[in-house]
Amino acid sequence: MIFKPTPLVGAFLVELEERSDERGFFARSYCAKEFEEHGLKPDVAQANVSFNHRAGTLRGMHYQVPPAAETKLVRCTRGAIHDVIIDLRPESPSYLQHFGVDLTEENRLALYVPEMFAHGYLTLQDGAEVIYQVGEFYTPGYERGIHYNDSHFAIEWPHEVRVISDKDSAWPAFEPGAESTESEK
Repeated sequence: MIFKPTPLVGAFLVELEERSDERGFFARSYCAKEFEEHGLKPDVAQANVSFNHRAGTLRGMHYQVPPAAETKLVRCTRGAIHDVIIDLRPESPSYLQHFGVDLTEENRLALYVPEMFAHGYLTLQDGAEVIYQVGEFYTPGYERGIHYNDSHFAIEWPHEVRVISDKDSAWPAFEPGAESTESEK
């Protein structure tokens, strides 16, 4: 695997290091030891798949707060998505900055998303399928979100949102300090 830092501290693009021959190629897509060597949390509590019928489907911007904060390793295995992350760690030099990248079945890139980063994506093709390796169990009481079109971040999505869940369209506008709030229980 080849780890390439993004402009956001602690977030990486992970490229496959392909070993090719007449059959095709073989590549390691995950190795806990290599993640640790790059200072990344190697824990995987869940592996999830999302399938999206239509281009223009938006999922996000999601995150979980401590003690259930989660890392993600996100890869598009079918079709293409525009994936966006926002650094919500107040102590980070890249606090409140965002980064977007196209993840496609052709480029086979993965995006490593650290804890306390909001994450979301917009599908670029019909039938896009996304695989997530997540470092913490989904814990509804600790889930948070930011509206995908929040003017505070001015994210430039590559085209209009055509499909979005009621939950994702209802996330509130960003309020500094709210990102680290623990569950109301």
